[in-house]
Amino acid sequence: MRFVDFFNALLEGKVIGQKCLDCGSYTCPPKATCDNCASRNLEAVELSGKGVIRTFTTTYVAPSGYTEEAPYTVAMVELDEGPWIVGRIDLPNEEIERLGQDLIGARVSVYGKEFPTEPFYPDKKRRVVPMFKVEGLR
Repeated sequence: MRFVDFFNALLEGKVIGQKCLDCGSYTCPPKATCDNCASRNLEAVELSGKGVIRTFTTTYVAPSGYTEEAPYTVAMVELDEGPWIVGRIDLPNEEIERLGQDLIGARVSVYGKEFPTEPFYPDKKRRVVPMFKVEGLR
């Protein structure tokens, strides 16, 4: 499986991972080997696209190429199938500050959003970022 296939699927609202045919574990995003047993015997599968925020951080001073996007919040989400993926929380910064640590453990759904490319990004035509839509906000 190629990264471009992973990002194309995200833009369609699908999360494609890999299931190890030797140990049954899931890996996401795509890799050459299983995260659990290092087997290369993997098949592409559609995952639920649902998960839980495990940690997050807000970037106020962004690196070169991303300054127009700051502030933005990056989270690590544990998908229901097990693997963790990195992306951005799709909420205004003021809402993230209001919610604070209550975001830890929040349920999310994953999708992809296209952002302008920048000089250091490998694909000069487009940049797709995994996004997390928080479910059931209070």
